[in-house]
Amino acid sequence: MEVNVQESELREAAAQGADAFLSCIHDRIYETAGGEVCAENLPLLNGEQTTLLAYFILRREVMDGGFVQLIHNGYGPFIFLNPFAKALRLWGAHDMSKLIYKGRKLFEQYGDQLQTDCTDEEFMALFEQYPEFDDLDDAFIEMEEETTDCIAHYVDEHIELFVTPQS
Repeated sequence: MEVNVQESELREAAAQGADAFLSCIHDRIYETAGGEVCAENLPLLNGEQTTLLAYFILRREVMDGGFVQLIHNGYGPFIFLNPFAKALRLWGAHDMSKLIYKGRKLFEQYGDQLQTDCTDEEFMALFEQYPEFDDLDDAFIEMEEETTDCIAHYVDEHIELFVTPQS
């Protein structure tokens, strides 16, 4: 799917840093895909666009509630059962790729339990029931900024795979 963005918008976002630059591109891809990540819209995107959207989902969920929340909210299969970790490795985010592979092992072990419907109280109890995810959460937070910078560099170097800049 062709995703157009003004060159001036990209320059302004890049001047504000990696987060703003990636958000500019992510937001345009997300809008062009209909404003949601779902089975109907994903085939419209290429692998790079899908990977960028996946990184934003991963970052939002883990920064808000850790890997337990990510899995509970139904994103486990999207993150762990697709070539997301491999794509991150190819983009140069080696440590994050390794972390996703570690997370996959835990997802395969506990995913069914974490994805069941529950009350808010039961959800909060999941964090105590599955402390195995604590180390992953901590490692993610420690490497998030470096990973975001790495991804921004990759996207900048391969901008045509993500968006079509317009004069």
